Amino acid sequence: MRDFDVIDLVQGYKERMRRIALFDPLYELERMQQKDQNNQVLPMKDFGLLMLLFFYEHKLIRNQKIGTVDVAQFLEEMTMERFSLSKEIYESIARKLIQTFRPTMGKKRTVHFYNWETRAEEEIQFSYIRDNDFKEGVQYYALDEDGLELLFATREFYSEFQLSIHQLMLRKQLEKGEFKGALRQINEMRIDVETLYERITKIELEIKRNIVSDETFARYETLLNDIYGRLTRENDEFDELADFVTETRNHLYYQDNDKKERKAYTLLLKISKELELVHAEHGGLLNKSVHLKQTALKAAQESLYYAGVDSFNFQQDITARMLNSPAAVETMKGMVAPFLGIEQTKVWSMLSLFEKQVVTNQDNEQEKQTTFLGLENEDEEQLYVSYQREIYQKYMTLLMEWYESNEVRELTSFLSFLRTEGQADVLHERMFYEFFLVLHQRSPLVQDQSFDEQSQAQYVLTEVMEILGGKTLYVEELPDLLQVTERYSIQNMLIRLEE
Repeated sequence: MRDFDVIDLVQGYKERMRRIALFDPLYELERMQQKDQNNQVLPMKDFGLLMLLFFYEHKLIRNQKIGTVDVAQFLEEMTMERFSLSKEIYESIARKLIQTFRPTMGKKRTVHFYNWETRAEEEIQFSYIRDNDFKEGVQYYALDEDGLELLFATREFYSEFQLSIHQLMLRKQLEKGEFKGALRQINEMRIDVETLYERITKIELEIKRNIVSDETFARYETLLNDIYGRLTRENDEFDELADFVTETRNHLYYQDNDKKERKAYTLLLKISKELELVHAEHGGLLNKSVHLKQTALKAAQESLYYAGVDSFNFQQDITARMLNSPAAVETMKGMVAPFLGIEQTKVWSMLSLFEKQVVTNQDNEQEKQTTFLGLENEDEEQLYVSYQREIYQKYMTLLMEWYESNEVRELTSFLSFLRTEGQADVLHERMFYEFFLVLHQRSPLVQDQSFDEQSQAQYVLTEVMEILGGKTLYVEELPDLLQVTERYSIQNMLIRLEE
């Protein structure tokens, strides 16, 4: 009896086969039997690996245009001391190498295999070298993603963590003072960023093209989350590297400026600049992954939903099935239930009594304003203040007339005075009640009362205090409430003047 699961045993079988098949072009070259003019067997596998390294070096120096003649000249320079070959044969070998990694007609290399995980025949496609340009009858090539992965695999590096490994190596080189090697390491990091950008671009296209079910959506969502997490960690490491380079540069700056230190300082300046450029490109990559998570994936999910809606046919999927296939009544209810309206019941909860109540006018849906009216600009405010001062002067004049002719010093007596003297219209003015609120707030009010310059310039009681002369006005609140009109009410007040 076995104590393991067969399904777990073959999990990820396709990826394992892909890593094995990645080296197929080299083994294919190894089987080629070709000799030089001295009857020596040519190591075609070595030539293939040398060609990939040649493409990789030119990618580091940002030269993406390599032709067959360039490859032939490189092979001749590398092997002329060991093998005897003419220029024509070198060019023929270069064409064979390129065609091995990139078949004729521009098609990708395809490997067919039986997937024991899915129990189906499948295929894997590889792109080691791609067309880059065509000028003046010359075809140029550049190293593609799988070619890079093959080279990284020969160094026992995992391509998923290639950038992180280069970051660690860069830190070690900076700590040891190997600044030339650090510059090369930064160039390799830039290639890693470009490769990651191409992969994310392909993933974006795959998301738009391949999401046809919830399972594939969940798989791509997990993949994007992993990519985002890894890019975030790499971005943090870039920040630490930038700080480390700055510290090292400052340390060299304050040391003796001999020739050696000046050269190292110059290299550090170049390292700082190149590292900043790579960091910026990586930051764009991080933003692109965020965009994929928030926009592309969501759009794909919506398209999946609408594709399901469009492909649904009620007549065919529901009506025809119910009429053509005999089934119990309960089954029919289960089929129709998703398309029926949701049951709605009107209920009233006593907890709604404690909800916030919004008091609105039935004629006007806008909420009533419970504050003083506001003004839009300073000019209008000045006009309003002038008008308010005139009205307050009128009110104060009436108040002084009442005070001199009455012995009762309460507000209710003043209201009766206004009605008797034919000034009852004043009681329907909102500003009248504001006037007494201001008096109560400023009580005691005296003519020589001091205010700051800004408030004094706009102070509305200037005329009121001039009417007071040298007297002091006291306004004190009384407990009874006066319902003056149907609209306005005010607390009764005690009013008295003192010399």
